[in-house]
Amino acid sequence: MEANGKAAPPLGYKDLTSQYNEARSNGHMSEDATLHQSNRKKEVQFKASQFLLIGVFFWVFILHAVGIFLFTRGFLLTRLVLDRKSECASPPIRNGLFKSPGTVHDGCWHPKSFDKAVVIIIDALRYDFTVPFSGEPHHFHNALTILDETARQSPENAFLLPFIADPPTTTLQRLKGLTTGTLPTFIDAGSNFAGTAIEEDNLIGQLRDAGKTLVHLGDDTWHALFPGYFDSNLTHAYDSFNVWDLYTVDNGVTEHLLPLLKPESKGNWDVIFGHYLGVDHAGHRYGPDHPTTNVKLREMDEVIRKIMTELDDDTLLVIMGDHGMDVKGDHGGESDDEVEAALWMYSKRGIFGRGHNGLMAPPMTAKERPVGQIDLVPTLSLLLGMPIPFNNLGAPISEAFVGPGKPDWQNLASVNALAAAQIDKYQQEYAHARNLDDSVFDSARRLWEVGMQNVKYGTTQSEDSFEKFQNFQRENLRICRSLWARFDIPSMLAGITILASGVLVLAFYAISPRPANTELAPVYLAQMTMFGLGGAVATSIIGFMVSVDSWKNAGLVGLAMGGIAGFARASINISQAFSIPFPRSVWGWLAVIFTLSQSIGYASNSFTIWEDEILLCFLSTFAVLAFTSSVRQEYIIERVLGMFQAGFFLILTRLGSFSRLCREEQMPYCRSTYYASTTSSTSAPWQLIVPLLSATFLPSVIKKYYEGTRSYQGSAKLWIGFALRISLLLSSIFWILDAADDNDWLQLSESTLQTTKITLARLILGAALFVGTTAYIMATPCISIEVTSNNNSADTTTSTTTAPRSVKVYGYANVHGTRYFLLFTAWLAALSLLQKPMGSGALSILTLQILALLEILDTNALSQSAIGPIVLGLLGSFHFFKTGHQATLSSIQWESAFIPLRTITYPFSPLLVVLNSFGAQILTTVAVPLTALWKQPPKKPRLLSDVARALATLLLYYAVINLATTMWAGWLRRHLMLYRIFSPRFMTGAAVLLVVDLVGIFVGLGSLRWNFGSVAEVFGWS
Repeated sequence: MEANGKAAPPLGYKDLTSQYNEARSNGHMSEDATLHQSNRKKEVQFKASQFLLIGVFFWVFILHAVGIFLFTRGFLLTRLVLDRKSECASPPIRNGLFKSPGTVHDGCWHPKSFDKAVVIIIDALRYDFTVPFSGEPHHFHNALTILDETARQSPENAFLLPFIADPPTTTLQRLKGLTTGTLPTFIDAGSNFAGTAIEEDNLIGQLRDAGKTLVHLGDDTWHALFPGYFDSNLTHAYDSFNVWDLYTVDNGVTEHLLPLLKPESKGNWDVIFGHYLGVDHAGHRYGPDHPTTNVKLREMDEVIRKIMTELDDDTLLVIMGDHGMDVKGDHGGESDDEVEAALWMYSKRGIFGRGHNGLMAPPMTAKERPVGQIDLVPTLSLLLGMPIPFNNLGAPISEAFVGPGKPDWQNLASVNALAAAQIDKYQQEYAHARNLDDSVFDSARRLWEVGMQNVKYGTTQSEDSFEKFQNFQRENLRICRSLWARFDIPSMLAGITILASGVLVLAFYAISPRPANTELAPVYLAQMTMFGLGGAVATSIIGFMVSVDSWKNAGLVGLAMGGIAGFARASINISQAFSIPFPRSVWGWLAVIFTLSQSIGYASNSFTIWEDEILLCFLSTFAVLAFTSSVRQEYIIERVLGMFQAGFFLILTRLGSFSRLCREEQMPYCRSTYYASTTSSTSAPWQLIVPLLSATFLPSVIKKYYEGTRSYQGSAKLWIGFALRISLLLSSIFWILDAADDNDWLQLSESTLQTTKITLARLILGAALFVGTTAYIMATPCISIEVTSNNNSADTTTSTTTAPRSVKVYGYANVHGTRYFLLFTAWLAALSLLQKPMGSGALSILTLQILALLEILDTNALSQSAIGPIVLGLLGSFHFFKTGHQATLSSIQWESAFIPLRTITYPFSPLLVVLNSFGAQILTTVAVPLTALWKQPPKKPRLLSDVARALATLLLYYAVINLATTMWAGWLRRHLMLYRIFSPRFMTGAAVLLVVDLVGIFVGLGSLRWNFGSVAEVFGWS
């Protein structure tokens, strides 16, 4: 009490500390040196234990990374690239029937038809964008009409055909196929952000070696593949990944292309490659069925008409798409919409024809008369008088060589014989390089020999010869696909073995009943490091002695296996504490059932397709069981609280399930709600309310959880009540501005809107990640201390203060959990910005589910159970789908790389895509320490060990999922759905595991020092 009898105001713990120091300096309190030294010692022990635990978990990350690398190396197909190059003076056939001119001027292997060419790639030009549609049209119908119009009216001047891409349908991989004539391998998809220069023989290289002046305009991916090939004075490259920008690239290409076609400029170039991106970017941003897509297609129609006007008779014009797009504008997979592009060739001279099949009009669908994209390479090579690249597997396109009017079978047979001969030459070289038996290509060779025999009898047999060469090319493609589908089984098995060993390490560490994981960390870390480094050195030396090129892979195997051996050795040394790590409760077995049943299910393509629904079932089951368990609690308060939180968790789970992005295989039994429609890539206006609701209600609900333990004190008021709410509100404003930009709601220039959005995004990310992390480091515990003194506590004579009668600490019951949760909200604020409006709502629901889960764990005394981290893992996987993602390449939201950026910026652009793709898993990983910290006493013994066990359990869940998807992908490597379902799911599982490993180590474990240190300032170290 004060002298007037009023209660003393509440004191912060720093005020109490100040009084303590003042009293000590006045001699009224003696310093307890022993206690001070003990606290100091415990602080040093904690920091050392934390550092050692990070080292142990980093070893687990190494095991995962090496295992994934080795399996991927053997699983994702690669082919042997031969460094041979075709030469103008060395045609593949040398006899009297083929009189090759042998010069670049006249044609190397076949008389050339054109001196110059303009090759235009309209990115994502799907075939049905180019043909007339008579029904109720979509926005992409009847906008680009010039291609079908000329091919239909003047078949001798132009032809239009479906142009089928080989998956993966990403731009970089398609450009490789379009210039080399070879089949892509799936591993190439990972390099779509940064290409690697093409070193094998290709059309661009042949043109450059022939002294041709090459010009490139547009997508800068070409310069990653062909560095230094293009004339630097005439070439203009533009950033290719900014899908928000629909005009810069296209306007730049047109601006520089049309002047080059003028008569006074035609002597400055031989071949122009123009790559337009506007149609592709409109698809990514809005979807194909959007007015903007219609505008871009009409723009391309106008540009093509202008180009045609400027052409002369000796210049070939080629218009093509490198791939298509799915119903919402994405690509990368192998669906029909993604692989069905369009190809159109035009010449004023009129040398094309349809006589070989008599079908004069273009096909109405992409299923009729399609040609492969690899067929472009031999076609352009022969039309321009170049050698066919050595590794080419395509066949000349018949319409380009059959001639107008009566079909020229002899010319068709001649060009196909040249292409077939080059393929036969390639077969022989490839078989020799791979040490393959000659019989591998027997079926194709027989067709080749029959075709050559028919050619010898003259023109009367040319039609039959042409058909035999066509059959030869198709058979050769079949054989090559089977050869390149040969997996490196030893490498795959090595990877699986290491991943399985990593699972055992985590299981032993997470489920073992030993309470002192932190005390054993030095033993594990020392043994794993010693054996791992020793194994790496030994196997590297052995690998170098066996093969100079294999020492790196051998070293990685030795590193991983040595680490595993070190862990086993350490476990044997402490075997007195060893026991079989089987669950000891119903909840423990439930965690095992959830994990294993999900893992087994990945053997089924139907399970993988409907994984989001399976996870909904698992989470609902947990909620029902938690409700049942809460009913049986002894105390009514815990009973009511547990029942409420379980019911709340179930309602939130069902509410979260309404956000959905359907994959192609789920149609028509699934309806997408993540975007405005199934065919859109933008949010509907009503969806903009979702982030506003999150900003309005989420901080208030979090406040209620804090108030349950009187923890809404100090830092919590500032960060949750103000900073979090403002960050979420600014995120909602960002997406409103984005929608305004998409729909032209505001009379502002696009550059002004873009600058405003980028500035706002950077402000939010900076406040959340940098200011938020700094605030977390410096924050005081979310407590308030109230000191009640005796009536005589104030001595007016001596001005001294007597000892307090009682001290009340508000927030004591959850001092660790509420303070650590501040870090969680900082990550929530950042990740919410990087999600679309529905994704932001999904993360808000996830946050409330995590809080409900923590209360369920507390009321049911499950803080030491594996069920908490496992349910967090299920929540992360569930909300991966609810934030608009699927285990498919086409669902990657590439536009997230440009939320705070104007152009591709490494490493931030890929990092932003990772944060967008795996935001839910990242958030649950940041939350995993809460399962051990929530509502625990400040000085609870071995609390760091409990956090380490919880993290190990979560990583174990993701490691088992990754091991299962890896094993099933390997086992089902010949399955029809391998590259559509099983391989993308394996890659998703691998990426998620590596991400949660790093987040768990450096955020989950790494941030505990400041949380424990802040609490210890008040209550001392445990």
